[in-house]
Amino acid sequence: MELVGSIIRYLLCNIIVLVIACFINSNVVFGHGEQPLSKIAIHKAVFSLQSNASIIATPSLLGAKGEDTEWVTVDLDYPSPSGGDFVGVFSPAKFDSSTCWPGSDPKVQGPFICSAPIKYKFVNSMTGKTSLSFQLINQRADFSFALFSGGIYNPKLVAISNSISFANPNAPLYPRLALGKSWDEMTITWTSGYNVNESTPFVEWGPTGKIPAQSPAGTLTISRNSMCGSPASTVGWHDPGFIHTSFLKNLWPNIEYTYRLGHLLPDDSYIWSKQYSFKSSPYPGQDSLQRVIVFGDMGKGERDGSNEYSNYQPGSLKTTDQLIKDIENIDIVYHIGDTTYANGYISQWDQFTAQVEPIASRVPYMTASGNHERDWPNTGSFYDTKDSGGECGVLAQTMFYVPAENRAKFWYASDYGMFRFCIADSEHDLREGSEQYKFIENCFATVDRQKQPWLIFSAHRVLGYSSDYFYGMEGSFEEPMGRESLQKLWQKYKVDLAFYGHVHNYERSCPIYQVSTIAKYPIIYFIHCMHYSVCFCFIIIGMEQLMRQDL
Repeated sequence: MELVGSIIRYLLCNIIVLVIACFINSNVVFGHGEQPLSKIAIHKAVFSLQSNASIIATPSLLGAKGEDTEWVTVDLDYPSPSGGDFVGVFSPAKFDSSTCWPGSDPKVQGPFICSAPIKYKFVNSMTGKTSLSFQLINQRADFSFALFSGGIYNPKLVAISNSISFANPNAPLYPRLALGKSWDEMTITWTSGYNVNESTPFVEWGPTGKIPAQSPAGTLTISRNSMCGSPASTVGWHDPGFIHTSFLKNLWPNIEYTYRLGHLLPDDSYIWSKQYSFKSSPYPGQDSLQRVIVFGDMGKGERDGSNEYSNYQPGSLKTTDQLIKDIENIDIVYHIGDTTYANGYISQWDQFTAQVEPIASRVPYMTASGNHERDWPNTGSFYDTKDSGGECGVLAQTMFYVPAENRAKFWYASDYGMFRFCIADSEHDLREGSEQYKFIENCFATVDRQKQPWLIFSAHRVLGYSSDYFYGMEGSFEEPMGRESLQKLWQKYKVDLAFYGHVHNYERSCPIYQVSTIAKYPIIYFIHCMHYSVCFCFIIIGMEQLMRQDL
């Protein structure tokens, strides 16, 4: 209580209101870092088709009215139900050995299912006749449903459904806003099925109610060869489509802009997205209310209950839904690492961008690099683990834009009103003398504290904490390149707040320097658990007539 009182007194004397609201639900679904699809021994699957078994999916055409999400009913009829029967959703619909990845893998033997389903559900039928409901999103390819017996460890393919598809599988979808490299720039990234020789991508945008302008977009994509290992390059591979980014420049501050995504086709026809809106950033130093959400480790969840052993929704959906509910009271979001937990199952990046679309299409959705996006041996990551499932940062740096000088080096600065955010990449070397260390110091040194009194540091891995038993058992409470390197910079440049993810607990500390508490220029650590225990925090800071007395 004494600590809380001290913090409140410090904030109030600077005419600041700090409101922290945490919503906690400890529905533990899977162990740390575990990818549900990795449980399926797909390389051991065998064909055991039964002529008297059937699986039918309806409707056959999805998105007839332009929807990008549809519910599908799957009717099953098979004679020999058993424990562990499950239905997998496959996209593309054809998933036999003709789709196998190249190369010689001793585990691969024919006739073989060479891609994991994008999600699955257990059947739990005593009669062999039942129906399941799946929610599908537009992922640029057709779908089929496959019934397996034998459980997930020895799957036998019993029946395959008809294929179904969206009316326009190539449609532009799931816009993600992000700050540009200057305060008056907003970027919009989205996904489509159109390559550069098939359409010209652009954004039509302008102040609400005014004549819109059009800005061109660049196009990137990712191939299987871009992946660093399995499962991303093998059973987890799914074509990510084409990722487009447009840069909207010279925005007026605090103005509502409307926009829609467009593709000009070779026949001079247009494909349009839905219409969206956002509010442009405040001017640096603007004296106003600026509302920031910071969290890490959220991941994705399936609203139809797929990938789960229970019928309750995973925590990430509860967190997402709370953010959507409060979107009118949010100005910007920082998701500081462990974004999707795709872990090499690429289709889940589509599912995540669909999940956060109501948020990311309205406010800047800024990301950071986490171990489950980046880490893979011999690829330049500081930690020699396989946490990314073979993605090695490629999906994270392509699916979401950040204003970094080099996307492969996932560190950047961003200015928002009275805030300067210095976002580090904890999966790369940030020790003293490293390239990233020099960036961090420059980010701190170049801020004008008269205009931006709030200097914020953030990274995925927590650089010092007391709440995680794993590190405690090792006799350490910090990452191997933690406080020792950066604390001198925090003290020298009077950093105000530091935010982290990674450890799935909530913690905040008193001001610390060299493992001792200090009284001035506080750094408060927040550890945000988003994936398994739902815990997110609003940081609502009123800036009226703020002027730090000590700067």
